[in-house]
Amino acid sequence: MTGRPAPAVLPPSLRASLGLIAALAALVVVVLGVLYAGHSEPGRVDRWIIRPTADSVRPPWRYVALATDFLAEPVGAAMLVVAGVTGCLLLRRSRAAVLVVAGAGLTVGTTTLLKSLVGRTIHGDGNLSYPSGHTAFLTALALVAALLATSRRPSLGRTAGTSLVLAAALVAGAAMGWAQVALGAHYPTDVLGGWCTALAVIPVTAWLVDRTADQLVDRTADAGRRERL
Repeated sequence: MTGRPAPAVLPPSLRASLGLIAALAALVVVVLGVLYAGHSEPGRVDRWIIRPTADSVRPPWRYVALATDFLAEPVGAAMLVVAGVTGCLLLRRSRAAVLVVAGAGLTVGTTTLLKSLVGRTIHGDGNLSYPSGHTAFLTALALVAALLATSRRPSLGRTAGTSLVLAAALVAGAAMGWAQVALGAHYPTDVLGGWCTALAVIPVTAWLVDRTADQLVDRTADAGRRERL
């Protein structure tokens, strides 16, 4: 007797829409990376946004920005990942727990690789800035949480499910993006690149987690049938 298969972490109804979004997001990341490769100054859009805000936020909002920034620092990020994995395991969603770790790791790894390839710096001190790893990380976790919520509500249709996922990504990306720009850690286009990196990486990672898990289930079932023969 076998148990029910584990629910997919990427709901089938969302695969097409999120796949298209992931492709478009990847295109934005590439285009921005090409535009700002090797730059050390803000672009026109960056100047329009950061003039009144860059590194000028005052208390108490500065404390809010610093607290938000902490969520993607090593200690804060580790706490969020552990909390996410624990929550998924308590809900008996092992695939989602794997996605928390794999998704966050691959997203941050992708931003790190892109930073070295693009070579954009900020403040003229060699700090690589494109894309924003902080924004990508928090957006990635928000996407995982939204996918988990969507998978637990199968009655949600494609439009409602996609809207929920994008809304979660937008809230997380906007919060961390504001903090990064307000603290002068990133240009606005760095934030957009980080947000799009998460949108590109998480759906693909979720699909890979589901595919790998399904293959393991199939192999285990085949092995069980051969043993009974």
